[in-house]
Order: sequence, then structure tokens, then C-alpha cells
Amino acid sequence: MQQNYDFDSELSDIKLKLSDIHNDIRLFIDSTNHQQLDSVVRDMKADYSDIFVRHLMEDAGTSLEKNMVKKCEMRGECKTLLSNVLQKNAGLIRNEHVKEASIEENRLELKHLRTMVPYDKCDICFSEASDIMSKQVTLMRSMRIYETNKGRKQVLRQLPSEVVVDDILEPLCHQKRFEILKAISGETKSFSSLSSLTGLRGGNLLFHLQKLVEKGMIIQRHERGDYMITGKGFKVMEGVRSIYSSLNPLKDSE
Repeated sequence: MQQNYDFDSELSDIKLKLSDIHNDIRLFIDSTNHQQLDSVVRDMKADYSDIFVRHLMEDAGTSLEKNMVKKCEMRGECKTLLSNVLQKNAGLIRNEHVKEASIEENRLELKHLRTMVPYDKCDICFSEASDIMSKQVTLMRSMRIYETNKGRKQVLRQLPSEVVVDDILEPLCHQKRFEILKAISGETKSFSSLSSLTGLRGGNLLFHLQKLVEKGMIIQRHERGDYMITGKGFKVMEGVRSIYSSLNPLKDSE
């Protein structure tokens, strides 16, 4: 009976350890590995962006060939110039974010080229090029890499005030909680190391940790385990870093 008891007890311990390992792996994938996942997504996006650019230029070439004025001594020269502008505009898809000024610059270049050609019939060719560029911009919007100031303002007006304040701003509003998030943005931290870092003891530190856990900013690997930042917490800190960098460019570069 003693042997059976020991075996059952050992089996129970193994199951608990396996459960902890499983949870650690899941948490690692869900949280700590966000940087690696972001890298994979960026690589995939770059590959697909090249495919999109090639497709857009093939489509542009076909459309220009079909719809530009046929009988014109400047057709070949204009087609090259228009293709160059459309190529530059399509290439913006490779960027993580497309600036409104970049789109406007390409549109102005088309308008400037139009002033350099002499015929009324040139409107047909340049109208076709403008339509092609509009299609490219529409694709950028659908990929969520391009948004006008008007679009951003509309999105800002739709932000749910209570959710944003309660789930994002309020957890960050205390300096000690912000220090905790900074500390575990790059690596896991134990309760004792966070205590040393923040100067908080016992219940005071636990209060702030629980606040961050409740809001989904951090997680504890398992009972009495180290604390880790979540994907949500990391994105929030990245947002803060971006805001700080835009307001303090010199300090950020030091």
C-alpha cells in the first residue's frame, strides 16, 4: 500500500509540474514572445508587401497601356513618367505607416507633370493615372497602413471613454505601477525583486500588482511565481514610448 501511495503521490506531483510547464509555455507564447511574434509578422508583411507592389505595378502597366491615348507622339515618354510616380506611390505599401504628406507629394507630382504637357487630350492619360493612384491608396487604407487626419479624428471620437480610462490610463497613473511595467517589459521579475526596485513592501506592492493583473497588463506565471508583462501591457508601454519619443526626440536619442 505504501508503494502505491508513493507512486500516486509522485504521479500527482508530475501532473502538477506538467501543468505548470504547460501554463508557462502558454504564457510565454501569449505574452513574453510578443517581440518574436512581432518580428515574424513584420517579415511576413514585408514579403506580402512586395507581392502587392508587383501586382499594383502590373495592374498600372496594363491600365495605362489600355486607356492612354493611342495616337500621341509623347505616349511612350508620358507612360514612363506616370509609371515612375505610380511606382513610387505603390512602394509606400512597404512602410509600416504611410504618411499623408507622402501621398500628397505624389499627387502633386502628377499635377506638375500635367502642366508640362501641351495637349487637352493629355487629361485622359493623367486622369487614368490619378484613378490608378486612388486604387493604390484604397488598398493602403484596407491594409490599415494609411489614414488621413480626418479618419484619425473620427476614430478618436469613437473611443469609449470609460473603457480607455479604466483599462489603460488608470492602471498607468501611479508611478510605482509604471515602474513595475518598465521593469518587466524586458524580463520576468519576482515579487522580492520588484519590492527592491519599487521600495514597496508586502501588501502595498501586492495592491499595485493585483491592479495591473486585473487590468490585463501583467500576469503571474503560476502561484507565487514571477510576474510577466502581457501582450496588452507591452503594447500600452510601446504606445507610451512612442508618445514620449515624439515629445522628447532629443532625450529619446541620448
